[in-house]
Amino acid sequence: MMEKAYKLLAVQEGITNRSAKDLIDSGLVYSGGKKVVMARALMPGKTTFRVEKPLKIKKIYEDEKIVVMEKPAFITSEQIAKKEGVPLLHRLDKETSGLLLLVKDEDFQKRAIEAFRKHEVDKSYIAWVQGVIAEEMTIDVPLLTIRKNGTAYTKVSKNGKEAITIVEPLEVHGKRTKVKVTIKTGRTHQIRAHLKHAGYPIIGDRAYGGRSHKRMLLHAYHINLLGYDFTADTPKDFWIN
Repeated sequence: MMEKAYKLLAVQEGITNRSAKDLIDSGLVYSGGKKVVMARALMPGKTTFRVEKPLKIKKIYEDEKIVVMEKPAFITSEQIAKKEGVPLLHRLDKETSGLLLLVKDEDFQKRAIEAFRKHEVDKSYIAWVQGVIAEEMTIDVPLLTIRKNGTAYTKVSKNGKEAITIVEPLEVHGKRTKVKVTIKTGRTHQIRAHLKHAGYPIIGDRAYGGRSHKRMLLHAYHINLLGYDFTADTPKDFWIN
């Protein structure tokens, strides 16, 4: 007998169908050593699952203006904002870990948004990509984001907006490279789309051509904004086989 994956998981874990679907959608459920990527996929009734737990959310800093969190993979930025009761200043993709800023002061929020608009914010990331990058490169091609049914996808397009990404190799392991990525603009999925375009997709980023992995290996490493400066080292789940 075949049944939908989320229903089988709900029975196995003793949770609601909605909770089971959320676990699968979060990328935390495995079966037979492979990640279950479709909650509605039909699977044999005797299928067993392994459920991973995300790393803990860490608060790095707080004052009267901002809250700085270290976001683990598989937890959304919106979930953290709801938990803290403070609005987001920016967002990270669900499988991206690292520095996430929330804002408490309305005047600071306006100044920060203006700083982002003027490209006065320094942001850098660490990523593992497919392929060997031997020297620093700058990717300067416009990007266009298409939104459909609540999902965003970004591609290189002459009709897109300016986007500049600087990629610096840090370490080569086989045919994979650990890189530091600095963005001079802040387009949706900019790093992911630019690295795909350059032929070096991020490991685990299936939407942009990366091979399957436990998580997308992209981490928000450093940010400098209006006199604030924060760094977050890569977490323990940020590794390659």
